[in-house]
Amino acid sequence: MTETAASIVEAHRRGTTNPEETVARSFARIRAHDDPAIFISLRDEADALAEARALAKRDAASLPLFGVPVAIKDNIDAAGFPTTAACPAFSYQPEADATAVARLRAAGAIVIGKTNLDQFATGLVGVRSPYGVPRNPFNAALIPGGSSSGSAVAVSAGLVPLALGTDTAGSGRVPAGLNNIVGLKPSLGLVSTTGVVPACRSLDCVSVFALTADDAYRALTVMAAADEADPYSRAIRLGGLSELPPALKVGIPLGDGLKFFGDKRSETAFQSAVKLLQGMGIGVVEIDVTVFLQTARLLYEGPWAAERWAAVGDFIAQHPDDIHPVTKKIISSGRDSSAADAFKAFYQLAAYRKIALAAIAGIDALMVPTTPAAYTVAELAAEPVQLNSNLGAYTNCVNLLDLCGLAVPVTFAADGTPFGATFVAPAGQDAFLASLGRATHAATGLPLGALNIKPATLAKLPPATGADEIAIAVVGAHLSGMPLNSELRSLGARFLERTATAPDYKLFALDGTRPPKPGLLRVEKGKGGEIEIEIWALPADAFGRFVAAIPAPLGIGTLTLPDGRGVKGFLVEAEAVNGARDISHFGGWRAYMAEQKASA
Repeated sequence: MTETAASIVEAHRRGTTNPEETVARSFARIRAHDDPAIFISLRDEADALAEARALAKRDAASLPLFGVPVAIKDNIDAAGFPTTAACPAFSYQPEADATAVARLRAAGAIVIGKTNLDQFATGLVGVRSPYGVPRNPFNAALIPGGSSSGSAVAVSAGLVPLALGTDTAGSGRVPAGLNNIVGLKPSLGLVSTTGVVPACRSLDCVSVFALTADDAYRALTVMAAADEADPYSRAIRLGGLSELPPALKVGIPLGDGLKFFGDKRSETAFQSAVKLLQGMGIGVVEIDVTVFLQTARLLYEGPWAAERWAAVGDFIAQHPDDIHPVTKKIISSGRDSSAADAFKAFYQLAAYRKIALAAIAGIDALMVPTTPAAYTVAELAAEPVQLNSNLGAYTNCVNLLDLCGLAVPVTFAADGTPFGATFVAPAGQDAFLASLGRATHAATGLPLGALNIKPATLAKLPPATGADEIAIAVVGAHLSGMPLNSELRSLGARFLERTATAPDYKLFALDGTRPPKPGLLRVEKGKGGEIEIEIWALPADAFGRFVAAIPAPLGIGTLTLPDGRGVKGFLVEAEAVNGARDISHFGGWRAYMAEQKASA
């Protein structure tokens, strides 16, 4: 079925359907779904169909989103649509697309309409809009989540396969969790926010909603690029999706750090998520997340509340009666913040960030509940601020700590409420999180969104290196699950295979190195053994930087594999192994380190 962006593109390229038919289907589904609160403005259908017909004449192979209908959150500019930020009095007609939207269109996507949101992207609930509350497709009484409510519901209901949101405090993840879809929040600055109505400009991200992690990552790769017009933009090498490497370790909150605010459904569902990872062969370790929770509480204090006021405060002061009362209260709280208060908060955040990064240094990702509880529209009306705060317990901290995040479906509670988990990792780990998320989502066997169709089999990823990649074999701390593996991933490396050297190598624990380092040395034929290695594909432009950082006496040479292949990899200078301990009998560095830990 052509439900995902990937399957739509494939069908268009094969000619089994075409962009015009796909766009017509989106409009038909929007009419049949009959929820006027999802879209704030909808494109003229005849105009969209004309664009689809024209697109069909272009080179499909060059367009990664060839004919894919997309929806855009209405705080992101899209030419031909007003931008309202869910405030009619604020509405303006943009002269051009936001950079992210322009890049989607250039990749062959067709914009269908602009979606509803919590006014000025302030809220995680999806109920603070004069345009109504989008119906959660699983339970009309349940909130859709926000602030990107319309975008999430549009994807979950199958109206479009892709939608853009924004994410400052969790707006690209919370709605994903409540709608059984994927929500991708990229690293800060990876996607330009030029043309986005700011909430907290220093923290804002353009996010992606999709039925699968593959689709979300496809959209991210299209949009990701440095932008001179965005001072917060930064160049981050993405890399490609990969199969999961062995020996992964995922952290979960320890003890009192695991909060559900009395929601037993979510508590039970999170335990299902833990068991799911363990069933996939992933190690799960508990870590202290106190600093993450402390950071989350900073977001609506000091400089970040003031930053919201800096963005739209003048408008609110001039139009007080046009603002949702809860939104006005939250944003106005930043009006009187002092510079001294701001600097105190900056200093506190710097300390928190250092502690948080150290806390996750020994794991590959942290998994938390996307939403620790699920609330109804009625419950939110009775207690709008505290319940919203509860929803952000694990999301508010992510941008403050310069992390990337991916929300994926995990299970349904006994009453049918969707439950998702979010993986977070340091900035630059977007490809790894998408790889982890796609495998986890596939392992759940859950239906896609609210469409009641099971996810397709995971697309086979290319095992060989691409034209712009160089294969490199690692033998020590860069192995998966080891302390320096994140260096590879931050450079955009993707895992290719776990294997061993030809039986002509010895492995040594080098003396005088802290942390301890292995030395792999080629010896005479028949005098060595096979040593465990992993092969990763490094982007060619990152290979030189990686090699330049390797300290002596280590270096890069050519390793021989049992099947005769040669691959670049870590070797040690022969003189450096004099007096070093020969640990070849362990068969690899991982086994040696396990023995060291056991005997410590």
